[in-house]
Amino acid sequence: MLFTDRADAGHRLAEALRHLEGEDPVVLGLPRGGVPVAFQVARALHAPLDVIVVRKLGVPYQRELGFGAIGEGGVRVISDEIVRRGRLEQADLASVEHAEAAELARQAERFRAGRPRLSLEGRTAIVVDDGIATGATAAAACQVVRAHGAARVVLAVPVAPPDAAERLRGATDEFVCLSTPFAFSAVGEWYQDFSQTPDDEVVSLLAQAAAGPGPEGSAPDAEAAADEAVEEEVAIDAAGVRLTGDLSLPAGARAVVMFAHGSGSSRHSPRNRLVATALNEAGLGTLLFDLLTPAEEAHRANVFDIATLAERLTDATGWLRDRTAVPVGYFGASTGAAAALWAAAAPGADVGAVVSRGGRPDLAGPLLPGVRAPTLLIVGGNDSLVIDLNREAEAALRCTTRLDIIPGATHLFEEHGALQQVADLARDWFISHLVKEA
Repeated sequence: MLFTDRADAGHRLAEALRHLEGEDPVVLGLPRGGVPVAFQVARALHAPLDVIVVRKLGVPYQRELGFGAIGEGGVRVISDEIVRRGRLEQADLASVEHAEAAELARQAERFRAGRPRLSLEGRTAIVVDDGIATGATAAAACQVVRAHGAARVVLAVPVAPPDAAERLRGATDEFVCLSTPFAFSAVGEWYQDFSQTPDDEVVSLLAQAAAGPGPEGSAPDAEAAADEAVEEEVAIDAAGVRLTGDLSLPAGARAVVMFAHGSGSSRHSPRNRLVATALNEAGLGTLLFDLLTPAEEAHRANVFDIATLAERLTDATGWLRDRTAVPVGYFGASTGAAAALWAAAAPGADVGAVVSRGGRPDLAGPLLPGVRAPTLLIVGGNDSLVIDLNREAEAALRCTTRLDIIPGATHLFEEHGALQQVADLARDWFISHLVKEA
């Protein structure tokens, strides 16, 4: 299992932890990389988020070997066996502990920015990290959490080697891990983006969580959206299915573009995010959401069930219209483009503009003449089969239509600068055809 980034890992991990929502848990992220993962888990479970600061106490002459760990509040977890076998002197132990205690206090103050530590007394505590290599730090964190009074300790990570996972199952009340690959050498190899998490990001995420964002699934009303910027995860009921999405509304947004993703993609896709960012920077709102649940995505036939995808897109559009009065457009990719065109052709559809990236409009074939929204078809110059399908669609459409071919680009527009051209074309199209002049 490959994760796009820590946010993607957090979203997926949250789904595996849904059964804990009713236990009123506290989510604890291990700094630094564990906090972005824990942030998404806490939001999904409507749980408070805190950081669990733990410092491993390493044997003076072999630092990688820990003889214990310390946590906030004077919590000490010491392995008497390692102390005895290593013939460690109390003076040496005290020196190591003193140095680590100073660093622990500095980190805790830095990350919390003066907020008090959340009480764990009698609570279910979910300890989250971005992955496990040896498991030593995670195990120490669980021991510290237990010492802080947690009634139940759950350790949750996206990925871990099988041997470490087996050890940790016996060290916690519950161990949740999405992937335990045998070919494991480092946590970072299971992420497309495993860039370092700076202290400032940890501080920002903890502050956002402490500020108490609205409940998952909530959204601003139209008047509020016009005045204030909004960035939140939402839950959408569409055709009887609960869909998760990311809503971004710049202050004063005069239109919102809904993304219909194609096969093998999701709202976390870097390609979709790049286009969405370009639209946000132009003052357009975006709603990135997945038309299929994770379980449904496992069956490839569902990706080509365009009628179902279009029905869900239509229902999600109604959900969005209940929350904002601005015009709505569709950005579709691959099979998602077919769903977007299908939905735009539905009787009574009020869609202001459609953009298709590497789309399969042929899958909406008989309905194409019913599309009334101005439609831009974007295809890579080296994607010959899809070019032919889009030329046929251009001829079948009866609305304002344009076909743009990006020279040298393949189906996923992975070539240097190709995807930025897509973003620029989409931005200009939506501004021209979707945004109403004040």
